[in-house]
Amino acid sequence: MPNQSNQGPNASATFPAVFWVANVLEMLERAAFYGFYIAITLYLTDLVGFSDRETGVVAGLFVGLLYFLTPFVGALSDRLGFRKALIMAFALLTVGYTLLGLFTAKLPAVLSLIVIAVGSSFIKPVVTGMIAKTVSEANRARGYALFYWVVNIGSFGGKTFVPFIRLGAGLQYVNFFAAAMCLVALLGAVIWFRPEAEVTRGKTLGEVARSLQKVVRTPRLILFILIISGFWTTQYQLYATMPKYVIRLLGASSRPEWIANINPLIVVMFVVLITRLMQRRKAVTSIFVGMLLVPAAALLIALGPALQSVVGPKILIPGVGSVHPMVLMLVLGIMLQGFAESFISPRYLEYFSLQSPKGEEGAYLGFAYLYSFFAAVIGFALSGFLLDKYCPDPKILPAGLSSVERAAYYQNAHHIWYYFIAIGILTALALLVFARVTARRESSTSA
Repeated sequence: MPNQSNQGPNASATFPAVFWVANVLEMLERAAFYGFYIAITLYLTDLVGFSDRETGVVAGLFVGLLYFLTPFVGALSDRLGFRKALIMAFALLTVGYTLLGLFTAKLPAVLSLIVIAVGSSFIKPVVTGMIAKTVSEANRARGYALFYWVVNIGSFGGKTFVPFIRLGAGLQYVNFFAAAMCLVALLGAVIWFRPEAEVTRGKTLGEVARSLQKVVRTPRLILFILIISGFWTTQYQLYATMPKYVIRLLGASSRPEWIANINPLIVVMFVVLITRLMQRRKAVTSIFVGMLLVPAAALLIALGPALQSVVGPKILIPGVGSVHPMVLMLVLGIMLQGFAESFISPRYLEYFSLQSPKGEEGAYLGFAYLYSFFAAVIGFALSGFLLDKYCPDPKILPAGLSSVERAAYYQNAHHIWYYFIAIGILTALALLVFARVTARRESSTSA
């Protein structure tokens, strides 16, 4: 039930204080997470000492665990009460990020990542649950729009600030930045987060597990989740591949964090407009349009070295200054990815619910984000393999190489993006076939 104090004549314009507190805490957590997340593969390889392939496996399992746990800890949060769950989450995150900054040995780093994954998995179900309880029918759309903006502001802010820490103090201090953000959020949760209803008896963990079994036993849903995973496998390369790709090709002083920020910027600017433009179209049509943009985005990124061979190391852009051709193509490709996300994400849940058995949409929607599990595990592992093959860690190259000899190891680095062009094309074709087959079955069933 929405908060009854928010039902007056000005309900469409006001929210209770706990709504704003929850949003500010979410913003702090997102700044911490994305500031840390954009540097995770650099940290695991450069400081902890994992190879590119090992880093891909560790980082993929970390992100996969986070999203896999979310429905289960959401049920646990309903049992504990949102305030206790949020305080526990920020305490775990503060400890996890601090330990990750203090200890760079492999086992402590992996254990710290597990602590962070558990803590992070609490945040979204608690905050989104709190938003749901504090909005009314009159201001629901505005409430969720504000929440979405806050998430992206946190993401943008964290990635904007982190390069100064990474380049000025060192990679490990990125984790201390994340710990500081979560400590501030923890204090805010203790002092100001006071939801009116402490405990709501939602699903038990057993019920959530049974919902997962239902999803797994529904081939149509699993197939659709795997298809959507294709898009996110490419999208996750912003964090899995792009930071190392940029730094290894353009130098340690590069700021891949700022390049990655193009994605949330495009989403915030255009998602509402695109959703309105596509609102009369079927959800699958909007998703398919987004899928078509994915291979085009990867192609633009892959063309960076070719452009450099034609125009040289700098392109003069009026009003901006000189830009490296590879950076320009990365920006254009990531812009296109942002547009793809704007077509896909707002309509995904709608189409997922249509594929769920009638009357059980709620039970199934708890696992709608299983695509993040598959995309993270596959995407990061694939990234580690491709980086090792085409854009290797400079530390593993033979000593005493000349600049020409060293450059030879990176001459095919752009081939990495060819794999994601292929994944994008296959994903779009798979969605097209899936949509036509399911539509045909639905029409024959209703006939």
